[in-house]
Amino acid sequence: MTAMSESATKTAQALTVEGLTVHYGGVCAVRDLSFAVPAGEAIGVIGANGAGKTSTLKAVMGLVPRKVGTLRYGDVDLSRVHARAMVRHRIGYVPEGRHVFAGLPVEKNLLLGAYVRKWNAETRATLAEVYEMFPVLGEMRGRLAGALSGGQQQMLAIGRALMARPRLLLLDEPSMGLSPKLVEEILAVLLRLRSEGLSLLLVEQNAKLTFEATSSCLVVENGEVAMRGTSAQLRHDPQVRRIYLGL
Repeated sequence: MTAMSESATKTAQALTVEGLTVHYGGVCAVRDLSFAVPAGEAIGVIGANGAGKTSTLKAVMGLVPRKVGTLRYGDVDLSRVHARAMVRHRIGYVPEGRHVFAGLPVEKNLLLGAYVRKWNAETRATLAEVYEMFPVLGEMRGRLAGALSGGQQQMLAIGRALMARPRLLLLDEPSMGLSPKLVEEILAVLLRLRSEGLSLLLVEQNAKLTFEATSSCLVVENGEVAMRGTSAQLRHDPQVRRIYLGL
């Protein structure tokens, strides 16, 4: 068993969100949103631009002010956990736009992702596994992150989050701006992580990618849940196919 899959399968924890609301001034971006991410499952959140997807993820992470009835990960009350401490509870975050450290080499970006861990054989094994998952990062480990292509930076952002050995990984628009070939590569990585037991919460505008990577989904419109169901059900729903898949 790999280092990352081992960390994922040793827990029965799950994310529970009830009554999540986010306001920006007088604008309500997320209204009374409730959902759960069962342990080892991959849950998707899809919707158009401005639907409240990114605000939902940022609110879970504590990056924006929020009101929430319940926000728990296993037995941890996340509503009382500061954003910078989320990683210590084995929650990883891949932000929209990658946000790599452009002036640092690839490997230092990855090592920063492991700042809560001791540098030992286990951490070195995780680094080796990230390089095995993303061979291009190993080839470019000494290159400045800012010199990488958009797709390579996205791989770096995911790899950096995995260096902390999360049990739950939140991803915000990982396919944004990528070519179809790179989207397929990201999908393959998500499917691998899911098969290894890592819990995933995936926010995406690319409904096709989301349906293939997840077991169930929320369709969000104007900050509220418009539809929910299994990914297979929603993928074949006429309304979803027309609005999000263009079919």
